[in-house]
Parts: sequence; C-alpha cells; structure tokens
Amino acid sequence: MKTMKNGAWTMLACASLLAGPMAHAQDPAADRYIYATYSYCDFSKQDRYDEIFDEVQKPVLDAAMKDGTITLYSYLGHQTGGQWRRANVHGSSSVQGLLDAQKKMAEMADANEKNKRLGAESSAICPSHDDYIWRAVAGNVGTASRGGAAFSTYYVCDQARESQADAIVKGMLAPVFDKMVADGKLKSWGWMEHIVGGKYRRLETISATDVKALMAARAELVEALQDNPGGDLMTSICGEHTDYIWEIKAQAP
Repeated sequence: MKTMKNGAWTMLACASLLAGPMAHAQDPAADRYIYATYSYCDFSKQDRYDEIFDEVQKPVLDAAMKDGTITLYSYLGHQTGGQWRRANVHGSSSVQGLLDAQKKMAEMADANEKNKRLGAESSAICPSHDDYIWRAVAGNVGTASRGGAAFSTYYVCDQARESQADAIVKGMLAPVFDKMVADGKLKSWGWMEHIVGGKYRRLETISATDVKALMAARAELVEALQDNPGGDLMTSICGEHTDYIWEIKAQAP
C-alpha cells in the first residue's frame, strides 16, 4: 500500500485551477452498479485461464447482454499493479440486479459437464478472489465503451468524509475528464463508491485506446492539475491508494 503525495491525487485535488467556480456537478442519468471479482492467480497458467474465459464465460456474458440480464461486462488482465491478476466485471441498474445476474450466469455456465470441468480448472488456476460492488458517482463508465487499457486507482478513505471527496470529483473534476474524453485522449472515466467489499472505499478509473495512450493521458492530467491548494484536504480524506493498469481483454458494450 502506498501513501499518496504527488501521484494520483493530483488528478482529484487540483481540478479547480482548470474547472473554476462554475464547474457543474455530473451525476449519472440512472443508477449504475458494477459487480467486480478480482482474482489471485497462478501467473504461469494465466493464459489458460483466459482461454477458458473465452470458451465458457464470454458466451454466457454475451447472452446476458443480449437478453438484458446485464448492462455491461468487461474482462481485465493485470498489466501493472498489485496482486490481483484478473478481474471479471458485470453491470446492472441495481444491487439486486447484479446478484440475480450472477446467479443466472453461473447456472448458464454450468449447463453441461464440459463447462463444469473447465470451471473447476479455472478455479484451480485462480483459487481465491475479492468481490466488490461499486456504484457510479460520476463519469461515463457504463454508458460508453472503454478503450483497450484502463488505469484504476483504489482508495482507502475516511468514511465520515467520503461525501466531500465525491463533491470535489463531481464539482471540479468532471469537466476536466469530460474534455479529455471529448478530445479523444480518454475513452472513459469513472468515480465509484463502495457498496460491498473490502477496504477500498472509492475507485477512480480511466481508459484509453492502449497503454501508451493511457499513460500519455494520465501524465497530461497530472501535469495540468498540479499545485492546487485543495490537495492536502483530498489527501486527508483518502490517504492511501493502490494503482493498477489493466488490459481490457473483452467488453460490452
């Protein structure tokens, strides 16, 4: 776990220099919830895990998208960051919708003996995981396709002051990130609040076409949003974080 100084929080704490006092709050048009399963895997067998995903899970996810059971999905591969090696994500407009979808898709995946056998093999490759449910507070994640790579920052926050962090993101950062999307430098961005899961209380995520474009966009954001006096306040709310760069291996929409 790393303590934030001049890294990721420069994006979150420094937007008022660019956005100004008239920055508008960006609220999602409809509730967007995301169920994310972050897996710990045998590094040497990850490629096989990906093959099983393509054969068993992806057809189920595609069918669930087609019939409206879920509103989005993505399958993420670790590129740089912490100990999670793979992430499976699906979306809905409610927490109950997420849970119902999870149950339905599990039943679909176990529809035949071959799938059950492959499922057992994948569980042996990635034997443990962390589950989180997130709700979108700001951004366009869930309403637009993401790029081929994502930078996700998972924050540990003071729970009594999380709403202050949300207000800063919605009131100051939204115009900055939206402009990056409009300019084609980012494909998507999102600020998520913890509903169920472990110690991480907020998730900031951005995506771009590929890793090179992603890191160029992030560097531009960090440089543009430096030296804002709100930085110390934001750091005091969410004082620790862990960063991941994910390869987006599959997604819909």
